[in-house]
Amino acid sequence: MTVHEQFNALLQDPEPMLVLAPMQDVTDRPFWDLMHRYGGPDVYFTEYFRVQPTGKPEKWILDALINNKTGKPAVAQMIGNDIPSLVRVAKHLEKYDVVAIDLNLGCPAPVVYRKCAGGGLLREPQRVDSILGALRDAVSVKFTVKTRIGFDSPAVFDELLPIFAKHSIDMLTVHGRTVKEMYRSEVHYEYIAQAVAAMSCPVIANGNVYSPAKAEDVLKQTGAKGLMIGRGAIRNPWLFEQFRQHRCGEPIFIPTGRDVLDYVRGLWAMTPEENIRENAQVQKMKKYMNFLGIGLEPSGKFLHDVRRATTKDEFFRICATYMDHDEPMPLEPFKLELAPTDVVGGEHL
Repeated sequence: MTVHEQFNALLQDPEPMLVLAPMQDVTDRPFWDLMHRYGGPDVYFTEYFRVQPTGKPEKWILDALINNKTGKPAVAQMIGNDIPSLVRVAKHLEKYDVVAIDLNLGCPAPVVYRKCAGGGLLREPQRVDSILGALRDAVSVKFTVKTRIGFDSPAVFDELLPIFAKHSIDMLTVHGRTVKEMYRSEVHYEYIAQAVAAMSCPVIANGNVYSPAKAEDVLKQTGAKGLMIGRGAIRNPWLFEQFRQHRCGEPIFIPTGRDVLDYVRGLWAMTPEENIRENAQVQKMKKYMNFLGIGLEPSGKFLHDVRRATTKDEFFRICATYMDHDEPMPLEPFKLELAPTDVVGGEHL
C-alpha cells in the first residue's frame, strides 16, 4: 500500500487517526525516526517551510520528506502570506512523496504573527479566503489546514469555518486556543466540536493530549476524526502506542525510569556529536527536557537542575539521578508551580 493509499484509508477508517504535530526545530527527520521506534503516529507533519518571494524550501526540512524511513504518510506544512510564493512552493513540494500540503494558520510565535503569517492571518479572514482559494486550485494532492480558533478572540471562528468549508479542504486540524493564549490557557474543546459539526471534511483535535484517557476524553468531547499530539509526544514517545493499546483493551505499557533514560539517550544521539559543539548539544537537550521534566517529578527540581547543566557528563548525571531506576513513570504532567514567563508555565499540559 502506498503512503497515499494509507492516508486515504486513515481518513475513512472509523478508528481515530493519530498525528504528530509540526513543531519547529523539533520534528525533523531524526525525531520522526525516534518516534517511529516507539510506535509513532499514523501521520507525520514536517516543520513549516517558510515561504517568501525569494528563497527555496529549507533543505533540512526537505530531508524529512526525502529520507522518510517510517513508512508512514507525510504532510508538508507551509507558512507565509504571499500567494504566488505559496503556490510556487506548494507545487515544488508536491514533487516529493507527500500525501498533503498543509497551510499553517496557527503559529503563535510573535516573530511569525507580526508578519501576518501563521496565526497572524486569522486577523484577516478575507485574506485567508484568497490564499485558500489559490492553493485549492493549485494543489493536486490533498490540501489541509491547521488553525487556531482566532487571534485574540474566538469570535472570528464563526467567520472562518465557512471559508474553510467553501474551499473544500481535505482535513482541518484545530488547536483549541487563540493565538494570544499561546499554550497558557485551558483548551476550548467546544470550538473543535463546532468545527466537526460545520465541516464536511475530517477534523483533527489538537491541544493538551497527554495520556490515553485524556485522548479518549478529547475525542468524546469533540467528535473529532483524530488527534494531533505535540508536546505530549516529546514528553512521552510511547503515547501513540499507549492509546492504541487502550483502544484495543490491552494492558498499557508504562515505562520505567530506565526506559525514559534510554529515550533521553536517543534524543541526544539524534545529532551526531561531531556535528555540534558539546555545549550547544546540551542547550538543545534542555529544550526537550522542558517538556519531559514536568512528567518526572512534582517539585520542579529536575528542571531547575538540568537547566544549569553545561556539559554532557553533567547533563546525564542529573538525568540519571531522576531516571536510573526501575519504578514505573507514567509521564503524565504534574501541576508545577512555575514562573508565568517559564516556557512551560501556565496551563502547561
